[in-house]
Amino acid sequence: MIEHRAFFGDGEKTFALAAEQIIELERQSGAGIGLIYQHFVSMQFRFADVLEVVRLGLIGGGTSPIRASELIESYAKPTPVAELYALAFDVLDTRWSGRPALASVDETVHDTASSDLAGDIAAVYADVSDNG
Repeated sequence: MIEHRAFFGDGEKTFALAAEQIIELERQSGAGIGLIYQHFVSMQFRFADVLEVVRLGLIGGGTSPIRASELIESYAKPTPVAELYALAFDVLDTRWSGRPALASVDETVHDTASSDLAGDIAAVYADVSDNG
């Protein structure tokens, strides 16, 4: 299974979008996975889709559906959109590309040969917010 590990809510979590989660994401969003991915890449996503990617990623990673919903209510909804988008994009991109994220929460080395697009975008937004 292709997984992404990241700190979310109260600790490090495993996220995975298995076929069942992708089908549910498509059903919830009314769009195919290709269009969903395209919307994320072009920053034309819906907030509901970001929440669903995180929720379904948690479920696919082994979190119970009830606990996943609790985590979304407690931690995802109040999180700044740029941060939540970064997590959701990493989960979606890991499944799309087949490449797990390079750095987990505990790692400090970043492979510069490959980019974490969502993290880069969040960093740009943070720079703009801090300087503007």
